[in-house]
Amino acid sequence: MNALTLPPRPSLQSRPYDRIAVIGGGAWGTALASVAATAGRDVTLYTRRTAVADAINATHRNDAYLPDVALPPQLCATADLQVALAGADAVMLAVPSRAIRSMAAQVAKFIAPGLPVAICTKGIEPATGLLMTQVVEQEIGNARLGAISGPTFARETALGHPTAATVAFPFTYADRLSPHESAAARFAISLSSAAFQTYISDDLVGVEIGGAVKNVIAIACGMMTGAGFAENTRAVLITRGMAEMKALAEALGGSRETVTGLSGAGDLTLTCSSATSRNMSLGLQLGQGTPRADCFEGRAVVVEGEVNAVSVTDLARRVGVSMPICETVNAILNGNLDLKAGFHKLWTRPIEGEPKGLEILLANPVHIAATQGIQKL
Repeated sequence: MNALTLPPRPSLQSRPYDRIAVIGGGAWGTALASVAATAGRDVTLYTRRTAVADAINATHRNDAYLPDVALPPQLCATADLQVALAGADAVMLAVPSRAIRSMAAQVAKFIAPGLPVAICTKGIEPATGLLMTQVVEQEIGNARLGAISGPTFARETALGHPTAATVAFPFTYADRLSPHESAAARFAISLSSAAFQTYISDDLVGVEIGGAVKNVIAIACGMMTGAGFAENTRAVLITRGMAEMKALAEALGGSRETVTGLSGAGDLTLTCSSATSRNMSLGLQLGQGTPRADCFEGRAVVVEGEVNAVSVTDLARRVGVSMPICETVNAILNGNLDLKAGFHKLWTRPIEGEPKGLEILLANPVHIAATQGIQKL
C-alpha cells in the first residue's frame, strides 16, 4: 500500500432502536409499522379509531387501509396515544400533512427530551412555507427530528416487495465522529430487512423537498396522460420536474445531488408512472375532463399534491425560484386555467439552456407566432 492509498472503510456496527412508536394508522403508517416489526423491533401503532386498533390486534389486518395485507402478529395497535408512546426509544410520525401540526402538539405531551422522531409525511405547510420537520420542530422543540422518504407505495411495502428509502437526519459534530451512533444510522438499522433497504442522508432539506414537489409533478403527468398525450410528454415532465426540485432544494440550503437519489428522482419516477399514486390518479381524471367533485367516484380522497401545489409555488415565489410546471398545475387546480391551454403555454415558454451554468434565454417561435395571430398549431 503506497502513501496515497487509503485503507478500505470498515463496516461499523450500529444499534437499532428496540421500541418504536408509529403514529398514524393509515396505509403508510401501517406499512411502516409492519416494516419495523418485520425487522425485529417492538412496535406499537397508534390509530385514532379504537375499532381499527382492536381489529389489527385481533385479525392482524388493517381492513380500512390495507385489507389484503397480513400484518406481523407481534405488531400491536392502540387508540391511546400515551400508551403508544410509553417507553418508546424512537417515533415515526406518519399522518397526513394537514394534521401534522396538531398531532405533533399532542405527541409533545408524552415524549422524553431528545427522543428521535422521524417524519414520514411529505409536504410543505400552506401559509407558513415550512417543511414538515420544521412544523414539528415548532411543536416538539426538544426532539431530534429527521425524515424517512423514498419510492414507497404503502401496499407494496407492507406486502414485502423489495423497497428502499432514505433516512435523513442532520449530523452533529459527534455524529461525524461516530456516524454509526447517529439517529439516521440507528433508524436505518431499525428498519432494514431482506425486503426493506435503507440509505442514510444528512441533507434533510433536500430529502423533504423531493417528497413535496414530486406530488405536484405527478398530478401534471396524470393530467397530460389523461388528456391523451403519450410517453414523450411524461418523460419531459419528470425530467424538468426534477430540475424544479433541484432549484428549490438548493435555494433552501439543500443539495442538488440529494434530489437525484431515492427521495427525489426515485420517488418522482414511481409517483409519475402509476395510477396507484393518488396524485397521478387525480391528474388522469382531470385530464379526461372529470370535474374535481366527481373524481374518485365522488369520494373525499385526500390528495397531498393538491395542497402541495399551492404551498410549493408560494414558497418558490418567496425565494425567487422559477417552477413553471408546478405553477401550471396550481393555476389549473386553483386558478380556473384551462388544462390544455395551460400546458400549451408551458410548451411555448422561452427556450433555455439545460445545463444549470448555461445562461441563455431565447424567445420561443411558437409564442411569437401566436402573439402575431399566426396559426402554427
